[in-house]
Amino acid sequence: MGPCRDPAALVRREPVPPRFGIGALAAGTGLVSNNGGDGNVSPRTLAGATILQIVPQLHDEPVARTAVNVASALIQSGARAIIAAENGPLADELRAFGGEWVELVNATVNPFKLRGCAHRLERLIASERVDIMHAQSIGGAWAANMAATQIAVWLVTTLADVPPVSGLRAYWAGALARGDRVITPSNFAAAPVIKRFDLPRERLTVIPRSIDTGIFSSHDRIVLVPGRLAPWNGQLIVPDIARILLDSGARDFVFVMAGEHRTFRKYARFIAEQAKRRGMTELTRFAGHCSDMPAAFAAADTVLVPAIEAPMLGRAVAEAQAMGRPVVASNLGSQPEHLVTPPEMPEDVRTGWLAEPGDAADFARALSLSFSLDKAAYHAMAARARQFAEYMFSPRSIAVATRAVYTSLLARDA
Repeated sequence: MGPCRDPAALVRREPVPPRFGIGALAAGTGLVSNNGGDGNVSPRTLAGATILQIVPQLHDEPVARTAVNVASALIQSGARAIIAAENGPLADELRAFGGEWVELVNATVNPFKLRGCAHRLERLIASERVDIMHAQSIGGAWAANMAATQIAVWLVTTLADVPPVSGLRAYWAGALARGDRVITPSNFAAAPVIKRFDLPRERLTVIPRSIDTGIFSSHDRIVLVPGRLAPWNGQLIVPDIARILLDSGARDFVFVMAGEHRTFRKYARFIAEQAKRRGMTELTRFAGHCSDMPAAFAAADTVLVPAIEAPMLGRAVAEAQAMGRPVVASNLGSQPEHLVTPPEMPEDVRTGWLAEPGDAADFARALSLSFSLDKAAYHAMAARARQFAEYMFSPRSIAVATRAVYTSLLARDA
């Protein structure tokens, strides 16, 4: 188990050299010094270790689902996996494969409740001999940090997809930057946190959010625009893109906006009015909420994500690629990290195109390139997109990368 945690102790620890890509900072193999003059000893592994993950509740939503997937991977490695959270449907699934659930109310920033939560964690760490805590919520991170100052345990935290950078929310979210290892879903999410808290890069590991690549799978010229119709999602530009494509000679295409449009009805009406003014009514369809997005992606030829603000989750780009669909997305937020595009990668491994947010001509240019692919080139790109999604975003990849973070800490206990 790690040494007692205090701010000075965190500064004194030797950093682990960073690596790049999914699961950066994974521990290496071999022998390590025990710093006690007794020669070399084998590093600890996950076998026999106890890992405690902290999430708000075990409902079937992204954070809880990822925690359950990681727990399953831990069990397969011979570790003991505990999730502390409010109850939910995933609790039964967790217990079914050998994981354990502990009731813990942590979705709060009330100082008195957080103190009680911290005391509960202290007792849990001591009684269950927890080696690593992994806090994945603001309240959970505060309580975990308080508990870790009182008892020896390693602490891993996970940053939000778009961390607040100022105000009271940024203050509370700061607890997520205080782990011995900090997992970030993207470099975009990490940048403001590194700047605000002077966080050493060697403590960070980039692990993107997982998607269910088992559901979003397809063997297979509709341009699908997924997501709620909302100002920040940028669908207002679609009629302009359609007009430019038509004027440039493109034919036989249609834009289908698949997403809930009742919350921002005025915005949805404005898009329809824009389409009418541009003469694009027949080329822009409003499908409404879609409960079967894998089917929607399967029906599409290209997926368009024209967000004008950094997406909170950014799952559409990953899900489209999991379905083997080329993607045209805004060069914004974490989206460039979730596509394979030049100049970062060679042209022959491209899985989509990036366009400048709000630039209809740039989006039309990218879509024209997508339309111009012949059958062989299209299927080759589709296969690359699927392969990239499986590698980057599958539950297994995310669980293994997270597991490697834990292993890197345990290796230092020897």
